[in-house]
Amino acid sequence: MSQMTSKQILVAEDDPVFRRVIVFALKQVGFTVDSVSDGEQAQHQLHAGEYDMLITDHQMPLCSGLDLIQRLRESPRFAHLPVVLCTARGLELDKDHLQNRLQLAGIMHKPFSPRLLAERVRTLLATHEAQLLTTNSTIG
Repeated sequence: MSQMTSKQILVAEDDPVFRRVIVFALKQVGFTVDSVSDGEQAQHQLHAGEYDMLITDHQMPLCSGLDLIQRLRESPRFAHLPVVLCTARGLELDKDHLQNRLQLAGIMHKPFSPRLLAERVRTLLATHEAQLLTTNSTIG
């Protein structure tokens, strides 16, 4: 097993069925996964734990995925946390603008294959880890 399997992921999704499917798919490939049903809970959970990635729905009660990401980016602790935004509003979102402004690792348009999400997460985390190693070796 690779080092990637020990990565901790938080899933914020208000649809309980879709949340369970995402969590199941991520656990199947070896990730440790916690899940919450809204952006407020996600923010509290992120501050309480150590996560390697956030997967958040766009439209959630109390605090949308976009609001959550904006709040996280204002904190030095979460400024570089890889985030994947899941949305059913794909055609209404300016993907390039969002990815640049919010520094998103990716955007997944619903409906999508949970297996595809799990593979994409694995790739994104490997890329993020490689970038961190490059940055740290350049600094050090």
